[in-house]
Amino acid sequence: MPTSTVPPDAPPLLLLNPHPRRVGEIFAPADLAALVGLGDLVVHDEGPIDEAALAPLLPRLGLLLGQTAMGRDRLDRAPNLRGIINVETNFLPNIDYEACFARGIHVLAPSGAFAAAVAEMALGLALDLVRGISRADREFRAGREQWGLASNEGCFHLAGSDIGLIGYGDLGRALHRLLAPFGCRIAAYDPWLPDHFLRTHGLEPLPLDRLLGRSRVVFCLAAPSSENAHFIGRAEFEHMQPGSAFLLLSRAAVVDFPEMLRQAGSGRLRIATDVFPDEPVAAADPMRDNSGMLFSAHRAGAMTDALLEIGRQSLADAGLILRGLPPVMCRRAQRETVTRSRSRPIERT
Repeated sequence: MPTSTVPPDAPPLLLLNPHPRRVGEIFAPADLAALVGLGDLVVHDEGPIDEAALAPLLPRLGLLLGQTAMGRDRLDRAPNLRGIINVETNFLPNIDYEACFARGIHVLAPSGAFAAAVAEMALGLALDLVRGISRADREFRAGREQWGLASNEGCFHLAGSDIGLIGYGDLGRALHRLLAPFGCRIAAYDPWLPDHFLRTHGLEPLPLDRLLGRSRVVFCLAAPSSENAHFIGRAEFEHMQPGSAFLLLSRAAVVDFPEMLRQAGSGRLRIATDVFPDEPVAAADPMRDNSGMLFSAHRAGAMTDALLEIGRQSLADAGLILRGLPPVMCRRAQRETVTRSRSRPIERT
């Protein structure tokens, strides 16, 4: 354990290095002022901080807000560090998590900040798919519209439908709340949660194949891990009822993306996605001509209020950590799961 030479009554030093985000994106002025009030705040808002700038801060560093790499060497030079809050909202493999666990350093990510915004978009996309809203708009603009009953061929009510949730983390729980007024029978598949937990939240736990086979609408909300790359492929899509809807809101890596496009292009399934294997998608990519797809350009969570919620959650837990209390707002890195995460850092061009 490194030894501190900082006087015990010295105010904590806080480093805010939010790259690839910017301070103004995630902290409202009042919240930034409150963060300043927690200690001596150093703001590095011009890209990632380099070793030369970071080294003199490490002996006094009490709290890091950013996705700055913190390997054992840097942790050994930061004996006063109490917490790391990744404001990019993912747990990345640039931290020595075992050293943090051993030293009682909280490693957090305000990943729930986007849940409400993404859930709202998921509901909107589902309504579009099952009622053919944007498709009818395109047909009308092209002069190919049909009227009345003929225009609703293949459509169905979301209300009362069988719904499947693949993944029941922050996003799944936010979406579950939005679905409540629709009176749906909702099943969930999440191998990281026990059946009893799902039942206590009003869900029916089902194996993946049964969930896919029963549901008219399936929301894929599973975060990528070392165990679930492309775990939804041809066999899984073939379990689904023809004409049912599949929505991908988490990460493209969890599905066989070409197979998903094929299923939509064949007309067998109605599919929406907010995420893609490579972003941005090339202008000439043939997927753009897939009439069975409903596309959203990774915009479900990109709302000003969602970004400011990152700052609000980070500020709340920063205050608790510096008072010697456990954080309650952000997600904690856990030894059993953090090494399985396959989150990628966001890129800013």
